[in-house]
Amino acid sequence: MRNGVKIGIVGGAFVVVAGGVGYGAYNIWNGLNSSDGGGSTDTAQAAPARTGPPTADEISGAAKGFLAAWAKGDADKASQLTNNAADSQPLLAGYRADAHVTRVTLTPGAASGAKVPFTVKATISYEGKTKPWSYTSSLSVVRGLTTGRALVDWDPSVIHPDLKKGETLTTGEAESAPIKAVDHNGAELTKEKYPSLGPVLDALRQKYGDKAGGKPGIETYIGAADSSDGTASSDSPAPAKTLLTLSKGTPALLHTTLDAGAQAAAETAVKKFSESSVVAVKASTGEIRAIANNRDDAFNAATQGKLAPGSTMKIMTATMLINNGLAAEKSPILCPESVTWQGQTFHNLDNFSIANGTMEQSFARSCNTAFIKPVGKLNDRGIADTALPDTAKKYFGIGSEWNVGIPTFDGSVPKTTGPNTAAAMIGQGLVQMNPLNMASVTATARNGAFHQPVIVPGSLRAGDTATAQPLPANTAQQLRDMMHTTATAGYGTGTVAMSGVGGYKGAKTGSAEVDAQGKSNSWFAGFSNDLAAAAVVQSGGHGGDAAGPVVAAVLAAGS
Repeated sequence: MRNGVKIGIVGGAFVVVAGGVGYGAYNIWNGLNSSDGGGSTDTAQAAPARTGPPTADEISGAAKGFLAAWAKGDADKASQLTNNAADSQPLLAGYRADAHVTRVTLTPGAASGAKVPFTVKATISYEGKTKPWSYTSSLSVVRGLTTGRALVDWDPSVIHPDLKKGETLTTGEAESAPIKAVDHNGAELTKEKYPSLGPVLDALRQKYGDKAGGKPGIETYIGAADSSDGTASSDSPAPAKTLLTLSKGTPALLHTTLDAGAQAAAETAVKKFSESSVVAVKASTGEIRAIANNRDDAFNAATQGKLAPGSTMKIMTATMLINNGLAAEKSPILCPESVTWQGQTFHNLDNFSIANGTMEQSFARSCNTAFIKPVGKLNDRGIADTALPDTAKKYFGIGSEWNVGIPTFDGSVPKTTGPNTAAAMIGQGLVQMNPLNMASVTATARNGAFHQPVIVPGSLRAGDTATAQPLPANTAQQLRDMMHTTATAGYGTGTVAMSGVGGYKGAKTGSAEVDAQGKSNSWFAGFSNDLAAAAVVQSGGHGGDAAGPVVAAVLAAGS
């Protein structure tokens, strides 16, 4: 703490005033004792450690004591008033040393149980630039396991609600130059107008801000900690998150493949369902037109999620069956109520069956057993465990490393054994996908050939672009026909959701069961003309009920 800092209490708030002549810590600590998180008592004999939840007085005392020490700049003292001094001390010390906070007022609010909200009004000063900074946060008080004292339950979010373990709070030259992102038509894309693009724009800035000719400004930001502490990865650190801009720097103009109209529709669509994500791509090129999430966290599940895709996987399974001569669009295929493979029984929804049905009908009605029963014939050929992974990589690029321009999970269809082989055929078991992957799979079916998804021009993306073989023309046509039936026939599971979508269209629904989850995850993949999209709504139920309307809204806006 620098000399000449004065501490006082103003209206219940703890205020640090630069330029004072000294400070009197007794004003802050007077009246607190060891049981409520403050200083020590003068009793001759230590009282027995308290047990049970902290009392209201203890919660108030512990919170005030901690906030007072933090406001004073006494990181050592404040950390000792938490239940994790080792982790809290560096962040509390860095609040001044690294974030360059020179003045702070911390005002506690009314406690709700053990949780105490508080407001922060601070001043940040760095190399002659000064700016006010305010936000709200909260802390919780617990009883220490060994001392019995009331202590602040440490979490980095106490310092700032967006701060997580393994991250640091810093003021200085930004890690990358700011960007002005525009869509493929030149319309500007901002976090304020398109909130879902927040993590996408942060990732684009981190990767391309300097390459595109921008100049960093001075910012207060959250960044990944040094990977040497084992809490953050140096391979793909999270993009820095700007909290306050002291000087803007020079933004780089960054052209993207996004479409403002499709993005706006995607933003609106996901708001109707919690924990939902959607991606749209141009089928003939792989250019990403929209990315949107509606989640409690800031995770970009649309491109980085890892979930079983349910029956949307049948697009690739159908491809594998057709290419291996085991089925065809108009050929008969068995769809019994249930089927057993290596000790595990699989059922259709409500145990329905189709008598004398075709593959097209089983695809459109999403018959699980029709796509699992041929595993026996694959097993006779010795390819049951490899046929689907080979198809996914050879024709759909799943299993290759994509070079999209932002962090992505590129799908996984691993080689399997036992019941997992059958489960993979209907998008369960060990298969993992996200909406980007399934939008690309849908685009491949629509276009007849895989185009790796991209979000920025190739001139900016370093590295190779993933490739795959074109689908056999007859296979591609059968996939399109079956998806069109699913989206238009009276018995198709995607017909209701796609009823308002124009153009030549197709769809595939999916519901993925998740252990210990009451409702299945809702999946939907569809295309209209040259636009393909896929969505997931966690715990959304049937594919056409939740994810279907999300995809349909995006296709209607962008097709």
